[in-house]
Amino acid sequence: MSLTLPPELTWGLPEGGELGPEEDPPCPHGCKGRFRENMQDVLAVLPSADDYFLLRWLRARSFDLKKAEDMLRKHVKFRKQQDLDNILAWQPSEVIRLYEPSGFCGHDREGSPVWYRIIRGLDLKGLLLSVSKQELLRFNFRSLELLLRDCEQQSQELGKKVEKISTVFDFEGLSLRHLWKPGVELIQEFLSALEANYPEILKNLIVVKAPRLFPVAFNLMKPYITEETRRKVVILGGNWKQELLKFISPDQLPVEFGGTMTDPDGNPKCLTKINYGGDVPQRYYLRNHVRVQYDHQATVGRGSSLQVDNEILFPGCVLRWQFASDGGDIGFGVFLKTKMGERQRAGEMTEVLASQRYNAHMVPEDGSLTCTEAGVYVLRFDNTYSLIYPKHVSYTVEVLLPDQTSLEKIEKF
Repeated sequence: MSLTLPPELTWGLPEGGELGPEEDPPCPHGCKGRFRENMQDVLAVLPSADDYFLLRWLRARSFDLKKAEDMLRKHVKFRKQQDLDNILAWQPSEVIRLYEPSGFCGHDREGSPVWYRIIRGLDLKGLLLSVSKQELLRFNFRSLELLLRDCEQQSQELGKKVEKISTVFDFEGLSLRHLWKPGVELIQEFLSALEANYPEILKNLIVVKAPRLFPVAFNLMKPYITEETRRKVVILGGNWKQELLKFISPDQLPVEFGGTMTDPDGNPKCLTKINYGGDVPQRYYLRNHVRVQYDHQATVGRGSSLQVDNEILFPGCVLRWQFASDGGDIGFGVFLKTKMGERQRAGEMTEVLASQRYNAHMVPEDGSLTCTEAGVYVLRFDNTYSLIYPKHVSYTVEVLLPDQTSLEKIEKF
């Protein structure tokens, strides 16, 4: 079965068909012509300037000429900053080529290219320790340009305009490590750039094998995509292989995803087209940590501890933290209070994450846990073992909430 959500978060099956000029909502008389005239000074530096291309920007701004013009002019600057005209000739570093889990494979039933994203093979921390954030973003911009080039080729071969792409997100293996703050921020930045510079190119975002952690991950991304994009999200349930065939014919779908396509050697995963990623070997690491900004600073006196309370209102929330120390190592653990409204000693609380000493003065620490019950969770920085030196701690603590609507729906599968 497929999942269709209510209007407040409208995910559902697309109604199908490429959106051509004749299918657009009403627009003021002559707005397309005026938009072209207003943008005449930059059309020559754009890869395409046909009506389909211009309509993407008008649609994205509900046919508000001023907003569409501002959006497209910002994109012209973005193209120059990212050197998009030459990006297809650019080759990413080896670690990205080997461990960035994605790929293009086949076309959907309407001829659009299909972009696969394999979450279980995504080692965000390993990638960000090995290359710059900008290079990872640039790799994904390159992927989008390749997909758009394929759309042009399909348009010529099929004799109809193909201007959108389908995406398949395999969320099997989604875990707390994928919620690492710098990694999430990288994805959020990419989504913002996607919405700002590649409007109206996504036909649908098909999610398969979504685990219980998916609503938390989606809630982190939701502010960075438009309502229009959210409506294109389709979550498939336990019979996802059969449902996926409604979008993609068997000969265009890898055996791994329920189709009949294989590599020339018979591999069902189509490894020549889709990179399934994996953990990045440490030999690729260029640094031992990613620089972050912390929300709080505190001094933990000699022989004392610091407790940071976080109230969790319902199970399924994720508690996420990052910290660094100055002046030496620091103990850290997570506890659940047994009595509300008063400070408790560590021995009086339920231990959730065993306290241990971390060399956070050398390498910053980060972590997260899924809260299985409601209550007050205490992050405890422990300096009781040091009778001489105080420690200075910088930290960020966040409570990540699940999207309740999608959580309820996933629980029904």
